Amino acid sequence: MGIVAGLDSSPDFTRIVVCDTDSGAVLRQGYAPHPVESPEGTARPSDVDPQAWLLSLGEAAGGGLLEGVQAIGVSAQQNAVVPLDPQGNTVRPAMVGGDKRAQVAAADLIDALGGREAWAQAVGCVPQAPQPVTKLRWLAKTEPDNAVRAAVLMQAHDWLVWQLLGRPVRRTTDRGGASGTGYWSAATGAYRTDLVELALGHQAMLPEVIGPSDAAGTTPEGLLISAGTGETMAAAFGLGIGLGDAVVSLGASGSVMAVHPEALVDSSGMITSLADATGMHLPVVTTLNAVRTLRGAAELLGVPDLEGLSDLAMKSTPGAHGLVLLPYLEGERTPSLPHTAGTLAGLRRESMKPEHLARAAFEGMLCGLADALDVLRGRGVEVRRVFLLGAVAELSAVQAAAPALFGTQVVVPQPADYAAIGAARQAAWALGVSQGTLDPRTPPVWQGAAAQVLEPGEELAVGQAVRQQFVSVREQTHPGAFRS
Repeated sequence: MGIVAGLDSSPDFTRIVVCDTDSGAVLRQGYAPHPVESPEGTARPSDVDPQAWLLSLGEAAGGGLLEGVQAIGVSAQQNAVVPLDPQGNTVRPAMVGGDKRAQVAAADLIDALGGREAWAQAVGCVPQAPQPVTKLRWLAKTEPDNAVRAAVLMQAHDWLVWQLLGRPVRRTTDRGGASGTGYWSAATGAYRTDLVELALGHQAMLPEVIGPSDAAGTTPEGLLISAGTGETMAAAFGLGIGLGDAVVSLGASGSVMAVHPEALVDSSGMITSLADATGMHLPVVTTLNAVRTLRGAAELLGVPDLEGLSDLAMKSTPGAHGLVLLPYLEGERTPSLPHTAGTLAGLRRESMKPEHLARAAFEGMLCGLADALDVLRGRGVEVRRVFLLGAVAELSAVQAAAPALFGTQVVVPQPADYAAIGAARQAAWALGVSQGTLDPRTPPVWQGAAAQVLEPGEELAVGQAVRQQFVSVREQTHPGAFRS
């Protein structure tokens, strides 16, 4: 038996799991929040001194947590850019998260390359405000002196791996992290350095993209460090999803991703073509409205929490007595309706009851995500089961409706640190390959996530009728919205 660790550096905290290499069983865990303020006292939440990530990591690993560990995998927040000077020092704080400052820069980049389809063909995605390529454009336009000094570009997990290895000359990343930058193509497996120059104004050094089972290096103490990856890819790897599986994540906004054997090019920009942590591909479709739809309905109805909204919705029946909510409260990305608003249709005297509106909110949210699933299905992505993630996945109203509306088996995993577990599984893979006990093409088989399995059963026909009612209202309100 061997022992490996996976660390996940999220925007707010670091979690570490120590796992058995053979089964994946979690042996020990560590946690530490990130400092409220970076050591430099950075004022803006979109700017973070990356030293804060190291401080949190050190605290989470305290108390001998890593004793006996042979390899470490690193997962970290995506869309963070760490610009370094030629000596490896940060030229400014890391630019992280969904940085709305870069919205104008995203539009500039789309125009500069000749439109959305040109970007989709080039790198499998259309620039959005959070992406590294867009942040580089913002940097060049807003902080030109810092842009000129940026000689090396890294992401959060790249930088952490580099630090753990003692800042070697060789800098690495993985396919998953690279595929989210906006200047690496999952289809070709190559950087588009011309897009870096288009955004930043000059060329910069980029990390070497290594394979899923490759080691980034070994510390002087003999601790192997694997390639690392982004949180999305690590969580998918930790869940153990494969071909035929999709993951629906329910946050304020929603996302749908699935494992697919090839990169998808989508000229509409609805699909972001990412690479996963195994050598496969991970196309992602995002909706802007998920749990925010439920919170809005709860506030409108005067319900104190989402559990109460769920209980209220369960007093209604599938179809909410004809009420249909198009949940485009913040505009929408899937379909592309950035300036629209939500729509409530089917109002009749008998449907104007709180429980029916509550039910319509749950059904509208899930139908919007079913639309996103259909975008992938329409491109040949097989979906045999859906993993449903997020706190609201536990609600009765979600579990009652999701299998029939998605038209497939729904799996609700028990809450766990799946990104950290995925990072540990990657470490076990790299360790096994280095020892000659694992095939570099086949990751270790770990025990699956404990989960509740929901089948559509007899409700499938009713659910599909509800879905068709939603689609009919959407087509009447926004005809041709899904035509690219």
